[in-house]
Amino acid sequence: MPDHDRHPFLHGLSKHRGAPPTVVVIFGASGDLTARKLVPAIYNLAVDGLLPADFFLIGFGRQPMPDTEFQQVAADAVREFSRREVQEDVWSRLAPRTLYVSGGYDEAAAYGRLSERIATIEKEIGQPLQTLFYISTPPSVFAPIIENLGASGLAARHVGQAHQSKVIIEKPFGKDLASAQSLNRTITAVFEESQVFRIDHYLGKETVQDLLVQRFANAIFEPLWNRNFVDHVQITVSEEVGVGTRAGYYEGSGALRDMMQNHTMQLLALTAMEPPVSLDAESIRNEKVKLLKAIQPLRLDATSGDVARAQYTEGLLGGNAVPGYLQEDGVAETSSTETYAALRLNINNWRWHGVPFYLRSGKRMARRVTEIAIRFKPAPGNIFAESERFQLAANTLAFQIQPDEGMSMILNAKIPGLETRTQPVKMNFKYATTFGSNTPEAYERLVLDAMIGDGTLFIRGDETERSWQLVTPILEHWQEQGRHGLDAYSAGSWGPPSSAALLAANRHTWREP
Repeated sequence: MPDHDRHPFLHGLSKHRGAPPTVVVIFGASGDLTARKLVPAIYNLAVDGLLPADFFLIGFGRQPMPDTEFQQVAADAVREFSRREVQEDVWSRLAPRTLYVSGGYDEAAAYGRLSERIATIEKEIGQPLQTLFYISTPPSVFAPIIENLGASGLAARHVGQAHQSKVIIEKPFGKDLASAQSLNRTITAVFEESQVFRIDHYLGKETVQDLLVQRFANAIFEPLWNRNFVDHVQITVSEEVGVGTRAGYYEGSGALRDMMQNHTMQLLALTAMEPPVSLDAESIRNEKVKLLKAIQPLRLDATSGDVARAQYTEGLLGGNAVPGYLQEDGVAETSSTETYAALRLNINNWRWHGVPFYLRSGKRMARRVTEIAIRFKPAPGNIFAESERFQLAANTLAFQIQPDEGMSMILNAKIPGLETRTQPVKMNFKYATTFGSNTPEAYERLVLDAMIGDGTLFIRGDETERSWQLVTPILEHWQEQGRHGLDAYSAGSWGPPSSAALLAANRHTWREP
């Protein structure tokens, strides 16, 4: 049975989402993201018949290698990391169109060679190509790549036409407000906003996309999605892993930059934004920006502030002892880098006034999970609150984004028997159970959307600047404080006491997903 008959994601895509003839150029072709995610994503799009008939992949990197070597590197990546086994007939069609150009990211001549390679392909196939540049490099070379794409004329290929050049930019998009603004100025000097796709792979996950469907396609939810019925909202992005071999990067980042400013803030925006007037990209992104602008500045004082930070200490995970952050290779003994961050946000608009939003993200926590939990207010004048026979829990709607995508609802139900007793129960929906386990990965959706020019699941320039505007004062305050006020939590736990205190002020507690 062909894949498009098995998974709803594929229905109609070949007919209605066709991309023009395209060449994808990956800067950072030898990087981990290219091997683990990008090349497998392109391969799986080929399996599903979603690539244009004239499709080419060009890897761009500093290391010289012939096309045949890069083809082997790409084949090895597909065999190791693809969600499906390699179909040799598919790969045999894709491999000869997998090419390589070497050069420095700030070397003008290398972009000339890249331009000549693309022109040669166009001459061979007898038609113009859309060029999609994917910048998957360290952020220090984002600006040189973009500037050279402009200087070489590559960014201006077919501007204003359906097959105009486009650029995908990986995170981190800046390290604070000033750097994000600077990068946006560099980009807009070379590309139109319609050509730019700032990527956050969380937005490609099925449950994240399902948020809009649940909110705006189900009449039972939208009337309750406001301050009259919602008590508070919790968003958790937790990881079991420590920094591993990424200490060099993480020391300059920390949890707030690495996860909160981008992934977690995007989840918040989709959860809390107003209904868009349509499903087009700009309507949705306009509402996300409006929501971010409604978030009130955070209080940073130690006693009644809205922020908490901590580092993990040694502890147990899966029954195994793991070291603390300060004992990890490459971490300074006096490091003040937070491995955990929590925020209490207040949104000053009609829908959410008075409803606290709690966000947390950390490493070496009890479980790897990403979840959005909407906790509803108790039923008014509850007659079942009169006796200890009745075990009641707050109604909670939870969207689990990873590892097992789906959603659940906590309700109160009668226990079978002659006596009236109650107990909380959970209703579960899992994507894998309903639709099959071979769900397309986030990068497949995002690469496809960029090829066809759909920016819905990408971040607009003003959106990322507003997010940085919220978190930059926190970063500056923490830098001034050093280790003062930095809390600690044991590896394998759910976080530090200071994080629990953010909720305790409103008589709330963190849930354990």
